[in-house]
Amino acid sequence: MRFTNFALLGAAIVLGACGGDKGATTDTAATAENTPAATTPAAGTQAPAAATGTAAPITGTTHEVKMIGDAQGYRFEPANLTIKAGDGVKWVMVSGGPHNVHFDQPLEAGKAQLAANMPNQQGELNSPMFMNADESYTVSFANVAPGDYGYVCTPHAALGMKGKITVTP
Repeated sequence: MRFTNFALLGAAIVLGACGGDKGATTDTAATAENTPAATTPAAGTQAPAAATGTAAPITGTTHEVKMIGDAQGYRFEPANLTIKAGDGVKWVMVSGGPHNVHFDQPLEAGKAQLAANMPNQQGELNSPMFMNADESYTVSFANVAPGDYGYVCTPHAALGMKGKITVTP
């Protein structure tokens, strides 16, 4: 009988602790109401690239790049790709994940539009992580300025997993 009482008391304490503090929710909500949702950049600075531009749909060909990690190393196939403005690129996870696409050397003139054309970013110019074979990520290069856009797989950058998209007019 004594064990049952301790078990019930322990369960009540655990459940009470899981209930949380309602006051903390109220305080957070009040703070959120008093904080502006967006701020204007200071004079002489630029807003983040993702904050500008409107996503533009693919109007040309969609090219495929495979994300591979195997006994031959970690790589994008093809690593370098030349496309026309308006084309799209679809990265497909094949093996050796996790993989992602992070534009670490974007052309400054095309950075804002590229950011607008990248869905579900996990950071600036950074795709989600892909863990399973056949997961894919497609980016439109419509309205993106012609030039070179260097990118890496963040988890495998030190292993040389990098690529470049060259956009032509």
